[in-house]
Amino acid sequence: MVFTVLFIVLFVTYSCSPKWSEEQKEGYNLVCNQGGQILSYSPVSGVVILEDDGFAFKDLNKNGTLDKYEDWRLSFDERAQDLATKMSVEQIAGLMLYSAHQSIPSGGRGPFGRATYNGKSFAESGAKASDLSDQQIKFLTDDNLRHVLITSVESPAVAAQWNNNMQALVEGIGLGIPGSTSSDPRHRTSADAEFNSGAGGNISMWPTSLGLAATFEPNIVRKFGEIASKEYRALGITTALSPQIDLATEPRWGRFSGTFGEDPQLDRDMAQAYVDGFQTSEGKAELKEGWGYSSVNAMVKHWPGGGPEEGGRDAHFAYGKYAVYPGENFKDHLIPFAEGAFRLDGPTGSASAVMPYYTISNGLDIAYKENVGNSYSKYLINDLLRGKYGYEGVICTDWGITKDNPAVNSFGTTSWGTEHLSVAERHYKVIMAGVDQFGGNNEMAPVIEAYNMGVKEYGEDLMRVRFEQSAVRLLRNIFRTGLFENPYLAVDKTEKTVGNPEFMAAGFEAQLKSIVLLKNSEATLPFKENPKVYLPKKYYPATRGRFGFGGSEEKWDYPVNLEIVKKYVEIEELPEQADYALVFIDSPNGGSGYSIDDVETGGNGYVPISLQYKEYTAKYARDVSIAGGDPLEDFTNRSYKNKSVTATNTKDLDLVLETRRKMGDKPVIVVVNVSNPMVFAEFERNADAIVVCFGVQDQAIMEILSGNVAPSGLLPFQMPASMKTVEEQFEDVPRDMRCHVDSEGNTYDFAFGLNWAGPINDKRVQKYK
Repeated sequence: MVFTVLFIVLFVTYSCSPKWSEEQKEGYNLVCNQGGQILSYSPVSGVVILEDDGFAFKDLNKNGTLDKYEDWRLSFDERAQDLATKMSVEQIAGLMLYSAHQSIPSGGRGPFGRATYNGKSFAESGAKASDLSDQQIKFLTDDNLRHVLITSVESPAVAAQWNNNMQALVEGIGLGIPGSTSSDPRHRTSADAEFNSGAGGNISMWPTSLGLAATFEPNIVRKFGEIASKEYRALGITTALSPQIDLATEPRWGRFSGTFGEDPQLDRDMAQAYVDGFQTSEGKAELKEGWGYSSVNAMVKHWPGGGPEEGGRDAHFAYGKYAVYPGENFKDHLIPFAEGAFRLDGPTGSASAVMPYYTISNGLDIAYKENVGNSYSKYLINDLLRGKYGYEGVICTDWGITKDNPAVNSFGTTSWGTEHLSVAERHYKVIMAGVDQFGGNNEMAPVIEAYNMGVKEYGEDLMRVRFEQSAVRLLRNIFRTGLFENPYLAVDKTEKTVGNPEFMAAGFEAQLKSIVLLKNSEATLPFKENPKVYLPKKYYPATRGRFGFGGSEEKWDYPVNLEIVKKYVEIEELPEQADYALVFIDSPNGGSGYSIDDVETGGNGYVPISLQYKEYTAKYARDVSIAGGDPLEDFTNRSYKNKSVTATNTKDLDLVLETRRKMGDKPVIVVVNVSNPMVFAEFERNADAIVVCFGVQDQAIMEILSGNVAPSGLLPFQMPASMKTVEEQFEDVPRDMRCHVDSEGNTYDFAFGLNWAGPINDKRVQKYK
């Protein structure tokens, strides 16, 4: 009896004893639960620790009670649903915002507005790089915004500290909902950077999406996702505004290089691998259902596929607002979504977010007959994405779709098909179509106006249910990544994680596998022993930065890092002293498809987009465009037939031809950095070897040329024989061009590539070709 009583006393004492410990870190406190989640909170936010069954929990709303949304033992859905019911309409409206682009620190340059710190510019303010700007503080507090898009950061350490400052601010407000930051793809290479096995960097460097596709190995893309997600989380980033899985069936499209190419099956497999890699947490990092502290929500884009832009013009601008389907091939564009990103191999099941594109998908709405931007389309969002495909994740508009558009060539104002509506009415239409979030909107006022419109039309109960529906979806993604428990970062760990040598090595390996050898006449490559190489300077025309901001002056310069190249070859100043010529060029930059000069001379403004260097006249273009019409235009025919355009980098072609003349019979090797398909007929016969790359380091190219690594990349798209076949192909149909055939008899078709023995015909080719 005495033993039994003693046992009960000891059991009760033990079972009720605390199962957690707490320690102070730099700027935050860390709480470790035995067999439970790790917590972190700011000691100045007002949050305190609650205890239940010996475990610690954060009292985020400071009411002294453990609410369901604060209980990390419950499911993500239970917590999200509980919190949504507690939120005011204003708080939900703020949750439905996604900020305009934010750099750290905010320098106020470029298209995304000026930033101040205590009313002064960053340079004048004396603020730290990791401080929040006045505008950031405003939208986080006054507008209840919780989703922030991050662009450039001064360093990983600064990004981590900024994250901690932001989390400390929002943790002390209202219900304590943490901030969730996102990024567009940021793992691009620096061509002149040197790689060695022991060196790190600011972030690991990988080829572009086209380069990843050129490996034809989804496991490489999965590995990229696993590494990139760890680096993102170390920077505080929990949502990737990627992958871009638009099927690139229109070769002239300006965003072609951000895709996985034009083949539906390859795109599907790459999309699936990418999302699985980003979203899946394993081991100690996992919380539940594959989600956890290594997980990054993947926002796949752009539903239902932005690839088939008429004439290749892009929908960031009114002149490119229409996607067209002359081949009646909408179904292929859904494959990367329905069979890839929405049908994962991993435990997270489906991409957690989707972004529709700006385009008006011309003529697709068979239910309501509306020709409006995709985010406005009840048919594409509610009936198709939500209904037919049962998608229950977050749907977020692309950036700036509710703003008024002042000009046909204006950037960042893309209310296509709804130009006649007010800003608030556009928000209302988007919400009622089934979208949850507004990209690029820092202000909740128009969302509140939209709510009130709904109340007037349908009543308070229905609109409250509709808002809570979006709130649950948005909150679920924040819960899944563990931010409600542990949003703070250890700066020293961030510095050790981002760009560490292991991650850099994996990225470099992927670069090597992405390089495609297209031509190798008489075994020109690899270089013979101790090669002497003539390396001509390249002409760089004056440029304007993307969307008209920034840019550079014209110049002649070496196109590579000479110090790196010299480790592989001996560079000769004179062609006659060299064994080889090595010419670096870019694929043709044939313009955007619209010209103010054409307008000023009485034209409609529409001009061809060329994939060749020389002047091109569009003799085979359509007489009448498939789509057209804009409130700022008094015509609908956007044809550019018989108009001419010349690539801005036509001197790249001249450089190849001139080098051929100087070298005589000695071999000329051409390395092309490719962003779109191109017409090789202009110079192919003047090159003994041709290597194609997709945004890689110079060193990776030299590893291939020198024979240290065998080429293994394959073309993820077709290379056209001429601009005639480009004009005659259908914007919505993959692999429908006549391809270039070179002097060796090889056809530059999808899945073509050479190794040192000849055309590659391995399992990858057999699977996808």
